[in-house]
Amino acid sequence: MSKELKKLKKVELLEILYQQNLKIDNLNEKITQLEKQLADKTIHIAEAGSIAEAALKLTNIFEEAEKAIELYKNNVK
Repeated sequence: MSKELKKLKKVELLEILYQQNLKIDNLNEKITQLEKQLADKTIHIAEAGSIAEAALKLTNIFEEAEKAIELYKNNVK
């Protein structure tokens, strides 16, 4: 590869560098997009976990309320 590069003219080498820079820019842009997508998915997963925890807490509250109602009914009789 280095022998091939040595045979190229400066203009050709500059064109190769330019094309490589374009590829690097495109890849950096893609990385940024993928990082944003990953962050969004992480947030959604965290929110889903929070929603599940909240639902579980509500279930426990309702269970305790039902127990209190049953206890009250038993005491009234």
